[in-house]
Amino acid sequence: MLNHINLNLLRSLHVLLEECHVSRTADRLNITQSAVSRQLAQLRELCNDPLLVRDGNRLVPTPHALAMQDKLRDLLGEFDDLISNQPFDPKTCKQEFVISSSDYVAQYIIPEVVSQVVTQAPNIDITYRLWQPDFLARFNDSGIHLASTMLPTKPENVSSVKIGEDRSVCLMSKGHPLNHFEALSSEQIAAASHLKVTGGGDKDSMVDLSLKQLGFQRRIGVKVPFFSAAVNVLKGTDYVMIVPEHIAVNLSKNDELEYRPIPFDDSVHQYWLMWHPKFDHDKAHQWIRNKVLRAMQQSSYSVGMT
Repeated sequence: MLNHINLNLLRSLHVLLEECHVSRTADRLNITQSAVSRQLAQLRELCNDPLLVRDGNRLVPTPHALAMQDKLRDLLGEFDDLISNQPFDPKTCKQEFVISSSDYVAQYIIPEVVSQVVTQAPNIDITYRLWQPDFLARFNDSGIHLASTMLPTKPENVSSVKIGEDRSVCLMSKGHPLNHFEALSSEQIAAASHLKVTGGGDKDSMVDLSLKQLGFQRRIGVKVPFFSAAVNVLKGTDYVMIVPEHIAVNLSKNDELEYRPIPFDDSVHQYWLMWHPKFDHDKAHQWIRNKVLRAMQQSSYSVGMT
């Protein structure tokens, strides 16, 4: 039966039950009295009930019509809410947002986002997932609302905004022998024992390619999944780690670490905040992505922002 019901009929029935008068209903709906009469006839046929019966100069709702009235009001109200462009209120929003990135972002940037969200939007839930490169090809099916990662060019088939850019540097402890040099050679870097963070995407594969082209190969002696573990290893050993400059800047602020530019791999790392285009105009998504973007831009994440 629903396939045969015009929404205008339900709106007309709603007004008819409030007014119990054809001409006043016509005035409110801005249609003719004859049109209202035709709609009432259609409604009577659909409902198999007279709905409104004449009692002198007025119309009186039938018991069936009265039983429908509250449900009809709620139904039309829900439909209006569904299609209306309501302003977003973070205080009343109840939604989960899935954010994906490297563990560096999770450790050093997501806490700032959470601290703002918990005070401004207490009913919003945030779930973090470690970014994997294959997520990009199946973004819509991944369940991810926002992702940040390093890509050489603007990503295709998703919406995105560029956060910043930088280059790779060599990070080490302040007591490392290489820290005595203002500039490092390819030979020195290749000869050092290297530490690699494996979680959250590829940050240094271009280093190996550049060294190979120069006839060198580095030894990666330790692999750890998290930056927190990497920092502890660096502070207590003579390992070095090739990382993007924005990461080196932040890590060296809080720990006894130093970094130096590398004389090879002059490729620029570009960082993107990405989301599926279906969320472009979603007000809740716009709100949360502005929070994430601002937190990233205010950090050293955008150390090389142009």
